[in-house]
Amino acid sequence: MIQGISGAAGVAIGKAFVLPSWEWDLPDQKMDAVDLAREFERLYEGIKTSRDEIQHIKQEFNEVVGPEESSIFDAHLAILEDPVFMNEIQGIIERQYKAAEVAVKEAIDHFVTMFDLLDDEYMKERALDIKDVGNRLLKHLLGAPEITLPLDTQPYILVANELSPSQLAHLNPNYVLGIVTLIGGKTSHSAIMARALGIPMVSGLENSVNLPVQTGDVLVINGDEGIVYVNPDPLIIEKYTEIRDQQLRKKEQLQVLAEVDAVTKDGTQLNLAANISSVKELDMSLRSGAKGVGLFRTEFLYMDRHSFPSEEEQYEVYRHVVEKTGGNAVVIRTLDIGGDKQLDYFPLPEEDNPFLGYRAIRISLELKDLFKTQLTAILRASVHGKVKIMYPMISSLDEIREANQILNEVKASLSERGISYDPNIEVGIMIEVPAAVVIADLLAREVDFFSIGTNDLVQYVLAVDRMNEQIAHLYQPFHPSVLRLLRMTAEAAHAAGISVSVCGELAGDERAVPIWLALGIHNLSMSPQSLLRVKHRVLNTEAAKAVTVAKSCLTMSTGKEIEAELEKYKRNSTQSTSLS
Repeated sequence: MIQGISGAAGVAIGKAFVLPSWEWDLPDQKMDAVDLAREFERLYEGIKTSRDEIQHIKQEFNEVVGPEESSIFDAHLAILEDPVFMNEIQGIIERQYKAAEVAVKEAIDHFVTMFDLLDDEYMKERALDIKDVGNRLLKHLLGAPEITLPLDTQPYILVANELSPSQLAHLNPNYVLGIVTLIGGKTSHSAIMARALGIPMVSGLENSVNLPVQTGDVLVINGDEGIVYVNPDPLIIEKYTEIRDQQLRKKEQLQVLAEVDAVTKDGTQLNLAANISSVKELDMSLRSGAKGVGLFRTEFLYMDRHSFPSEEEQYEVYRHVVEKTGGNAVVIRTLDIGGDKQLDYFPLPEEDNPFLGYRAIRISLELKDLFKTQLTAILRASVHGKVKIMYPMISSLDEIREANQILNEVKASLSERGISYDPNIEVGIMIEVPAAVVIADLLAREVDFFSIGTNDLVQYVLAVDRMNEQIAHLYQPFHPSVLRLLRMTAEAAHAAGISVSVCGELAGDERAVPIWLALGIHNLSMSPQSLLRVKHRVLNTEAAKAVTVAKSCLTMSTGKEIEAELEKYKRNSTQSTSLS
């Protein structure tokens, strides 16, 4: 058994195909002055070909998993246009009279070495992106063929030293049972893409001494626990075959719950809505029985393009989503860029800590025309169904009041133009900044609903970057401080008579159902993949017992104690069900 890092959940059993490493035969002769112009011409042609290829891959991947995951390739396009990277290559050609491919290889090595020296897992992962882009450029400069995967139709487990997003984008999920890489972790783009494609993945085996895998070896990989078995004995294969089959059966059986309401055994109903960033995700959510959209991440309408979307473009998308939900509510969050979400055509200032910087509502309140365009499109779509507006990253009353003043100006403009909209449209805010929790009683007087964004709330209150593998163990959604903030928010909402929901990842965690019942939070919004699992948990829960368990958790001192208690309750309450 070899221990690695869980990249993407699931069990896979099959024969290995070991992907050869990139190896280049580079010219060693120096150029003369006459040749330099030709080398620059070759470089620019290689960049153009690489850019076209990446854009094509991005479009293909977008059709499979949607814009959020395919936006990974925006980072690759940005590298090709990065002046620092390109100046390094051009400088090597011009000053050292080296061939274009040699200059590219030296520039790759320079930046990868520099990033690897940084004590930051996120930057180490980004070094893989530079290698990916650089190797693509080298391939075109050298006229090298693509590394091909098996031509037969037998499924296999792909093994590689490292796997670039470009290579992963070419994989057929029907034939790739699983993935094993020596380099990488949960934050790598390849791991993100593997999760989007539903392919089990184990990464981070670089500390293992010479991973003993050859093409044709039988592998068992446990993506849930980050474990790899090489040519295991029959008992291991038998054990994991049963686990894999159980997972597949459970997935099929859960689908029958799509049309069933999420009601506990003793009659408490929860409303399970979806978090979406595209119409494709909406379709997936509706197939899983989502009751509307609890979070429409509109920033993805602004990505994968060369300019801001027009009012008409946005209106058409919002209208389409609203009409497809069949009368259920659609909560549209206004533009939330900044942090890790950037736009190619709207460069934001470099910041030491962008997650605490110029982002979300702060940008909208400064760029009022941009904000008004979006609000106008949302209001126009509100006549087609039940639409709600939600402002992100609110931390003060002033922000709400200023945003609402702009909204009122847009309403007045539409009325003057004779354009219909819902005059009583509900307006709410994301509770994701600790300051918002502390003054939740004041904020509740100004809005119609709260939606708790647990991803950022946990990150901010614990001062833990959830993308940093080195401190990932400190990111504890069930930390007592987090539960206290959830309780404070719920109590403030109930006291003011407004609704409160949860739209962060914690909403899709089956273990948290008792917490929501105890806090009186009955509206949850989650990823399409979580809907049926959470619904199954609700259907097999007795609200009265769950509330007792949750109240006990709220008195505990550590996140580990709380997590253990919730795990125990989940295990005991599912032992008698057919889907457990």
